[in-house]
Amino acid sequence: MKITNPWPFFILYLALFPFSSKISIAAQDKITSSTSLSANDTLISLSSTFELGFFTRGNSTYLGIWYKRISIRTVVWVANRDTPLSKSTGILRIDGGNLILGDGTTVIWSTNLSKTAVAQPIAKLLDSGNLVLSEEGDINSESFLWQSFDYPSDTLLPGMKLGWNLKADLNRFLTSWKNDDDPSSGDYNYKMDPNGLAQLLLRFQSQLQYRTGPWNGVRFSGVPEMKPNSVYGFFCVSTPNEVYYTYELLNSSLISRLVLNRTGHIQRYTWDGESGGSSWKLYWSAPKDQCDEYSKCGPYGTCNVNSPSVCDCVKGFEPKTPKELSLGVTSAGCVRKAKLECSGDGFLKLTAMKLPDSPQAFVNSSMSLEDCRVECLNNCSCVAYASADIASESGCIRWASDLIDLKQFLNGGQDLYIRLPASELGFDSLFYKHAMRTRGCQSTGMGRTFLIGFSSLHVQVLFLMVRASFAGLKRKEK
Repeated sequence: MKITNPWPFFILYLALFPFSSKISIAAQDKITSSTSLSANDTLISLSSTFELGFFTRGNSTYLGIWYKRISIRTVVWVANRDTPLSKSTGILRIDGGNLILGDGTTVIWSTNLSKTAVAQPIAKLLDSGNLVLSEEGDINSESFLWQSFDYPSDTLLPGMKLGWNLKADLNRFLTSWKNDDDPSSGDYNYKMDPNGLAQLLLRFQSQLQYRTGPWNGVRFSGVPEMKPNSVYGFFCVSTPNEVYYTYELLNSSLISRLVLNRTGHIQRYTWDGESGGSSWKLYWSAPKDQCDEYSKCGPYGTCNVNSPSVCDCVKGFEPKTPKELSLGVTSAGCVRKAKLECSGDGFLKLTAMKLPDSPQAFVNSSMSLEDCRVECLNNCSCVAYASADIASESGCIRWASDLIDLKQFLNGGQDLYIRLPASELGFDSLFYKHAMRTRGCQSTGMGRTFLIGFSSLHVQVLFLMVRASFAGLKRKEK
């Protein structure tokens, strides 16, 4: 039968099959105010790198993002990790300038933004794995209304920031999954330290487990593996507005992620799709040994996995509780053998060190290392100093409290200068003070400047003795 006027049939179809004004979509990278994402739909980024949709774990359903083109589904972000859908009929839509996830009757998750004057808001999945809410056509990341990169789950992707946006009072950090089948927030978190120098801290609930050591211009001082290479670029930014760590892939064909797993390990993986059995290959992991345990050896105790005792006291210090130390109890740490004298002190240079914890350290990025030494020496409360930037040997870090969580490497770390009294550096204290006063010298690492002053003084004395001897001989000849 030939249909000459289809409109009556179309009207009948609408009457029999009513639909929402939100049109469901499939296989594109964005939703608008007039479209939505339902159970069987996904958003796919422009180059098919990432996919956003619904996935199920146990009896619960979540909205998440995963890699599109790898054989093992690997979820990198979960919107409603702590508020799962009990049904698989979730709908993601834009309403009132917000992204809203609901089950038809209840709002399960929302971007929770204040009312924004945006004419045409869209939610788009980028090839970076970032889900962004913005004005239609606006590609400026600084003006995004909201982005998933600001609310990480357990995974840090290239280009994501781990740390603080101080201006917006926003803290971006990783939280482990509860277990492999439950993406809800687990017991471990990995955050940027908001105090002192920029360093990353791993905690079990509120208990500090591991820290990277402060950023030293090239890497975190406790992560020697962060060497310049052809695969990764590592960056740590510290400004009045932001303090964060990020990384980039120098090889665009590489797939890599940093994840905080449920057992409390920070692990960097790369995808191996060429060796037959495609899989994630572990590239780096921390904590890696007992010396990564926070304050394993206590104050002024140095941890070294290559040492028979593992924990040793810094030169000039002795175990606080020798008996406990012999039993392997090391948390009490070490105490000074001799009190500091202030004007008669010098510095012991320790090499290849993970710098001590720094929540109360003083930092001056414009000061030279020599100026740093003088500043520390002239301040009797200063117990150690180090360079803030090992690439340029500039900047100054000074500590005025007990040195905690020291670790020594075979390779890596950096120089640390610890204050000791002259007697512990092998100097005669009274003579040392006199030499410093008469020559106007300042002590330095291993007492090098003092030794120069000491030697020069001896040369002068020897010269005077020889001169006196010659004068005596001349008088005898006369």
